[in-house]
Amino acid sequence: MYKYLCLLQIFLSLLLVSLAYADFDEAVTAYETGDYAKAYKEFKALADQGNGPAQLRLAVMYDLGQGVQQNQTEAIKWYVKAAEQGLARAELALGMKYAGAIGIPQDYSQAVKWYTRAAEHGVPEAQSDLGLMYSQGKGVTQDKAEAVKWYRKAAEQGYDMAQCNLGLMYAKGEGVPQDYTEAVKWFLKAAGQGYVNAQHNLGVAYEKGDGVPKDLVSAYMWFSLAAARGDSDAKSRIEILARQMTPPQIVEAQRMIGDWRPTEPDSQSLFFTPPRYP
Repeated sequence: MYKYLCLLQIFLSLLLVSLAYADFDEAVTAYETGDYAKAYKEFKALADQGNGPAQLRLAVMYDLGQGVQQNQTEAIKWYVKAAEQGLARAELALGMKYAGAIGIPQDYSQAVKWYTRAAEHGVPEAQSDLGLMYSQGKGVTQDKAEAVKWYRKAAEQGYDMAQCNLGLMYAKGEGVPQDYTEAVKWFLKAAGQGYVNAQHNLGVAYEKGDGVPKDLVSAYMWFSLAAARGDSDAKSRIEILARQMTPPQIVEAQRMIGDWRPTEPDSQSLFFTPPRYP
């Protein structure tokens, strides 16, 4: 009889888990089709039962005001619950909240704490932001070498911001020996994904001949791509370059601009991404 009851308890537990997964899938489908009211209802019920992924989704809905009135306090509450279960994207979200004073007092030490947890779980955005904290000495003792370490981890996952920042570290010789060739390598990876700062930096590299042969045509192209994405300084640099270039060179640069297409990232995160803040 005891054995039978144990088996029944196991069966019922597995049944509840399968039902929870089914409800979660239904909630995700509702969310992805824009039925936020239904998604909120399903996620809330699961979150109240301690379902970590549902807690994360619910936090995002409070964060963005989807299916419920926007409420940063509630968002943070649910991010904390999800993060305490080890959900890396919830950890990242808390890092961003503390760093950016979004719905909570700014606290760089807390930001570093949550960024570190998410970074150690392999989240590239957290690795990149943690690198920035070490680079600027916010919430931690400034350590350029440690910044490079975290930038590199994120950059090797294809995260464009980290690739650009790693390139800057090489260009400036911060945390690593100065190496313009290595800087250009990382700028190219980020610029290829359309990251405007990297496109600007490549324009500078080609204009000066840092890490690449001096090439005004390529400099004009990269500055133009950056300018098209709102880089006002790149616009003024284009005007300066144009006065140094021949008409055929400008035509060639414009052809290159027309032919350029962004590349796919080297890798993509498999995690659900919470909203990103500037």
